[in-house]
Amino acid sequence: MEEFKGYHSEWNLGSPGGWDYQRLTQIIGKAVWQRINQIRPMKLSLDFDNPYFSPVDGFIDILVQTHKSRAGQNSGLIAVVAEAETLADVTENINLAKRLGAVDGISGVLMAPQELELSNGQVCWRGQPVSVIFMDFNTDVLLALHRQHDLTPVLQAVKEHRVINPRGTEPFNVKSMFELLTGPGSDRFHTEIVQRTPWTRQFFDRKTESPNGEIIEDLIDWTRRNWDNLVLKPERGYSGHGVRVGTVNHDADEAIGLALKAGDYIVQEKIPLSLWAEEIPHLMNEKIDFKRYQTDFRCLMGPHGMLGFVGRYGGVPTNVGSGGGFQPLAILSSDMNVREAVDHINDTISSLDAGELLQVIEDQNQMAMDCDFTYLLGPVKIALRPRLIAAGQIEALKSYGQKMWADCLTLENLWLTGQLDELIRIEEEELEIARMNPWHGSAAIIASDGLFGFGAEPLN
Repeated sequence: MEEFKGYHSEWNLGSPGGWDYQRLTQIIGKAVWQRINQIRPMKLSLDFDNPYFSPVDGFIDILVQTHKSRAGQNSGLIAVVAEAETLADVTENINLAKRLGAVDGISGVLMAPQELELSNGQVCWRGQPVSVIFMDFNTDVLLALHRQHDLTPVLQAVKEHRVINPRGTEPFNVKSMFELLTGPGSDRFHTEIVQRTPWTRQFFDRKTESPNGEIIEDLIDWTRRNWDNLVLKPERGYSGHGVRVGTVNHDADEAIGLALKAGDYIVQEKIPLSLWAEEIPHLMNEKIDFKRYQTDFRCLMGPHGMLGFVGRYGGVPTNVGSGGGFQPLAILSSDMNVREAVDHINDTISSLDAGELLQVIEDQNQMAMDCDFTYLLGPVKIALRPRLIAAGQIEALKSYGQKMWADCLTLENLWLTGQLDELIRIEEEELEIARMNPWHGSAAIIASDGLFGFGAEPLN
């Protein structure tokens, strides 16, 4: 089995996204690849159509099968629930509701949580009983909205185990959980998962152990002195907000001050940027050159194994909410390794006439607009060339995903038996909601954001 290098930077067991954006990225990326090959054939065999590159299909199957487990072959309504201000802008939620509505016997509806109601004791939308809910926000947001709108119907759906992902994942859906995998007791988890976990500690005035096992008397002072090799991020942050990275954000005092003022931060070992970067052709001022981008790799898992992958690229962080974008993915089946194939693609694209490449880029942008390929910040960026993966690496990723799912179940068991109380800093009302809907490995889509290298990462 062909391996891959790298680490996961965080896990998401709450409401991970990207599953439909990757499908759109593949459509556009394949068309761009074909257009470039019309101009300058490369004679490479790439597969853009692997089912793992359309994770939304597996996600829809989870939602529909959950409905059938409750209602048999009877028809039903599956609700895609998102914050009201996002309903018109988040394309993948709009598409998910449409795709669900195309399934025989299923109505798919996108709605705000306050649109749900109780009718004759049932959770309904405009009088229609709701079978299953996908909720595109975490429990802290649910609780805040409940205080504004009285979301009793949503809470009843949670109690009835109609909400996916189950709210019971929330207590251990925090980045501080990596402290368990990089400290005493790590032998409770799979060896590969531990090896791929960057050293992590909750960030406050404390004594702890360093990445090499030495005693740190003062974690705050140690962080300041070792800032170039560290990252500070909120335990429950998203879209890259509040993240500070050594050498990228040079002011250690600013980063530490932000973390201490906001509270509930982690400090984490920084993964070398070159490990999860790739050189991608870039057109600027009518000149084609190469630009180094960071390229992370989201693995999406379900109860029956890997659902698929999401390729993102951009700066640090790569989050789309921070201005990053998506990268097409392709499996390499030509008789060469990933680095050789990527070098060949880069050399070919760089040899094009700048005007020809500009037309390709304009066509790419037009396809994105035609697909409403947008996020909250506007049009989503798409990399000019695909990220290549060897077929054997797919098998290694599947094995990795199975181990991660199992280790998340271990985390849940530790929480249910009271062994995570010192690591969980969420309010009691949230914990009450989590206790209404334990997970136990049931229907869910969980994500690992991997800072992985598949063979094309820079050598320095």
